[in-house]
Amino acid sequence: MNQPGPESETSPETTPEPAAEPRRRGPRALWWILGSIGALIVLAVVGILIWSQVGVMGAEADPLADVKANPGIEITDTDAGIVLSPTGESADVGLVYIPGAKVDPWAYAYKVSGLVAEDGVTVVITKPWLNLAFFDVRPLSTFTGLAPDVDTWLVGGHSLGGVRACQLATDADGLALFGSYCSNDLSESGLPVISVSGSEDGLSTPEKIADARHLLPEDAEMHEIEGASHSSFGDYGLQAGDNTPTISDEDMRDQLTELVGAFALAQG
Repeated sequence: MNQPGPESETSPETTPEPAAEPRRRGPRALWWILGSIGALIVLAVVGILIWSQVGVMGAEADPLADVKANPGIEITDTDAGIVLSPTGESADVGLVYIPGAKVDPWAYAYKVSGLVAEDGVTVVITKPWLNLAFFDVRPLSTFTGLAPDVDTWLVGGHSLGGVRACQLATDADGLALFGSYCSNDLSESGLPVISVSGSEDGLSTPEKIADARHLLPEDAEMHEIEGASHSSFGDYGLQAGDNTPTISDEDMRDQLTELVGAFALAQG
């Protein structure tokens, strides 16, 4: 009996399995990347919020009490800023004062109190967002609007607040720098400018002030107070990286009043 050969063997017909579809990695990877970026942004924002509230240099009690007890000064505390108005005759000149980084706005009240009580200048000390002037994008009108009866406005600030003041200066009638300097060019602006610095400033050093001088108009008033440090412009204690001042708080206030007061009244 003939046996079937291999070629005659029958086997069930097999259907090839369809090729597996390639896995869609593109959309999943994209969402993973976007999620990671979002998480990093959230962490960065939270980190900035925490950092901005830690280590804020508070106002010293005695100088602030002196201001609050001064009968020549009327104080109005708002969300946007602290308004120090003369109770007597007003000079119709105002100064928007922007604090340095992470310094309590109240810490500047005593050093500008002479401008208010003696020269009749209205001073608005701003309350920067997150205690940092470069995060505060509000226009100058936000602060000048707190004293609508004032017609002539200077803008100024201490340290980083002065840098921000330079950016707002073209909307003002003049610029006043306190231990600070500009990062933008105002040399052709025609603005009246006064710069008051300290010989012992360890942060806005005399060298840094000199290096940025070309950014100011040629006729800018440049004054250096002998013995003043960076923290001498406020009353919040010694600041890290600064030098020890050799001028008293009273003398510092008096010199600021004499220099900036004369400048402010000349613009009125």
